[in-house]
Amino acid sequence: MAAIWKGSIAFGLVNVPIELRAAVRSDHISFRLLHKKDNTPVKYERVREDTRKEVPWDEIVKGYEHEKGEFVVLDDADFKAAAVEKSESVEISDFVDFDEIDPRFFETPYFSIPAKGGTKAYAVLREAMRQANVVAIGTIILRQKQHLVGLHVVGDAIIVDIMRFANEIVPASEYNFPAASEAKPKEIDMAMKLVDSLHGPFEAEKYVDQYRANLLRIIDAKSKGKKADLPVPAVERGDGKVLDLMAKLEASLKQARAPKAKAPAVKPKRATRRERRRTA
Repeated sequence: MAAIWKGSIAFGLVNVPIELRAAVRSDHISFRLLHKKDNTPVKYERVREDTRKEVPWDEIVKGYEHEKGEFVVLDDADFKAAAVEKSESVEISDFVDFDEIDPRFFETPYFSIPAKGGTKAYAVLREAMRQANVVAIGTIILRQKQHLVGLHVVGDAIIVDIMRFANEIVPASEYNFPAASEAKPKEIDMAMKLVDSLHGPFEAEKYVDQYRANLLRIIDAKSKGKKADLPVPAVERGDGKVLDLMAKLEASLKQARAPKAKAPAVKPKRATRRERRRTA
């Protein structure tokens, strides 16, 4: 994949030249809106809310609704004035323990690839971070916008994670959660046994997007004028009785300990070249 950014990691007086490349890829199924009558594609248009007449691009400005129905219009000069000084480096300001960071702060990961002449410094930084078990916190200017970033080690790579700023995180105090005293010791003990029985290494390949797999089966079948043969999910229906948590935990534990028959893995259909282009 092509680099989306080229620059360096700067910590102290050391600069590590790098490129940022995608570490994840979207794998959703894209759909077009069609007219029901004859499957003609339908497109969106820019129209006024009052007259429904189309508006050309050269007559459109950007506005912020500071009160209901009241807008402040910003022009190119305003955006230019607000922009921070462009930098071609990830400026590291702190190193923190990974466990101190709420996972909600992490948004989009990228591989940082060492550029020419940067392999030794890259390796030194990576191994120092690995041994200290820390995350480097800094900022980056990406597509004319400043982002908070966290750098952490995964295998032989330094991952640069675009992070959310504190004002983007919803505080837990806005909601109500049950107190620890709500859970009885016997229930916790039984739940712990259930957790232990299901505990194991994380194997990403085990988890399949069944909805996506089903959609691909349906698309493939309909394209051939056939009906898709889909697996029938087991549906557990409530009996309307008050939940007996201990009984449910005991039944779950018994089920988890029972020998499992190996079901054939559901292998989703490989995305077409057109689908990969749409999601690239």
